[in-house]
Amino acid sequence: MSSPTTQTEDIAFALTRLCPVPGELAPEEVGALVEEIARFCREVVAPHRLEADRQGATFRDGAVQCPPAYRAAYSAWREGGWQSLCAGAAHGGQELPFALWAALKELLATADMAFSLCPTLTAGAVECLERFASEEQASRLLPPLVSGAWNGTMNLTEPQAGSDLGAIRTRAEPLGDGRYALHGQKIFITYGENDLAENTLHLVLARLPDASPGSRGISLFACPKILPDGSRNPVRCGGIEHKLGIHASPTCTMYFEGAVGEMIGEAHRGLPAMFAMMNNARLQVGIEGVAAGARALELAEAYAAGREQGGRPIARHPDVARMLAEMRATTLMGRFLALEAAVCADRGDEQRLALLTPIVKAWCTDRGVEAANLGVQVHGGMGFIEEMGAAQVLRDSRIAPIYEGTNGIQALDLVSRKLGRDQGAGMRELIAEAREADARLVPAAGELERATSRMCTASPEEASASAAAYLEAAGWVLGSARLARAAALDARYAPLADFAMARLLPRALARCEEAAAPEAVLALLV
Repeated sequence: MSSPTTQTEDIAFALTRLCPVPGELAPEEVGALVEEIARFCREVVAPHRLEADRQGATFRDGAVQCPPAYRAAYSAWREGGWQSLCAGAAHGGQELPFALWAALKELLATADMAFSLCPTLTAGAVECLERFASEEQASRLLPPLVSGAWNGTMNLTEPQAGSDLGAIRTRAEPLGDGRYALHGQKIFITYGENDLAENTLHLVLARLPDASPGSRGISLFACPKILPDGSRNPVRCGGIEHKLGIHASPTCTMYFEGAVGEMIGEAHRGLPAMFAMMNNARLQVGIEGVAAGARALELAEAYAAGREQGGRPIARHPDVARMLAEMRATTLMGRFLALEAAVCADRGDEQRLALLTPIVKAWCTDRGVEAANLGVQVHGGMGFIEEMGAAQVLRDSRIAPIYEGTNGIQALDLVSRKLGRDQGAGMRELIAEAREADARLVPAAGELERATSRMCTASPEEASASAAAYLEAAGWVLGSARLARAAALDARYAPLADFAMARLLPRALARCEEAAAPEAVLALLV
């Protein structure tokens, strides 16, 4: 049986009734915009997904070629003005709420995750520059990014410095005219070199000569591939990675060999500026988990409805119905959580946004991988065949729990930073709302509240050992609460909410039990 609601209906419902997007847009305008985004993604981007994956990005003589279909799709993206959706009007943006960009991101990643990554990083670069660039810098750098003429990249990781940004070695030498020469190597740079955009603006973390050791000595620089006089800046791509998934997205090794850049923000204050881009990207990566679930569900539902065994479609067999229901429920929970976080960003509710971001990034991407895995299983042997498309969703989804800070790092961020800001007060508020959403949530909400108190008093090592289990428990409770609220507003969601309460919510209790036993992990380190 297929879902009684569609992906676009769920998104419009969330943004008009469940967690209404702020601003002057009427509900019917929100719905119309979501439908138009979906049409673009369905007609322009989605048809080339399998072909682009088979072709992949290629590297030859220092140049990267994206799949040919991407060039036409990116031109249509630019012409449609989609990159400008929520950017500031002063630099050519439409200044619509970020929540509508979140909707666009889900639909675009559902159509083709690899293609969506280029606009994703550009959107993060726009937000970073809007917040930290000088007015003069913004007037020069933002318009081509907002229009999509340029793409943006985020250059953090180095071979010896993965999650430990304090260990980066890229250096910035003053040229005496307000500009800097950048020297160093960065790895895992998404769309660092490409043939889609006219130019690429690299945002690069580097050290000034007087920088102190560690993360406090890092500054942020903007470094274009092509300089204003039309010459090539000495930044080059040394190669692209051969990956498990997202084959069509070039993941580049970049060499800065005296490349000219300009500082963004204050000296030695690069990390706070870059975190604006990173937090934006983390929320969008969480949405990629939702998109993976949506795409996997679409393929699995269609296959299960048409594949007959035992005289009936396999969708009517209880075990297949179970798998489809889990895919539907977890994808819907993640969608509602992610869109609520985006609405928090629009409302300026920084405390709730800070709590939800690591949960959305980690919980939603883990659920995306699980949904993609179930999608392959629903297809049976055909799911193992690339032509069906289910295998691609599984391959592509696996990167999301890793990049933009692994899910383990998200869990540590939640328990060490976000809970610590107010000793769990914000989380307890979320738990109280969950308890009120549905009586069936009361036992799990109570256990999560007790787990929150333990986390707030645990030693750093104890918190670290239990962080992942705690985040998982929070995701199940908060996601179930949003599904329960949806069911209260629209009866079409009630059967799925009932399924989730009976079959999925118990996982929160199990994760709380895990979180209560950090010593079982710490004993392994002795």
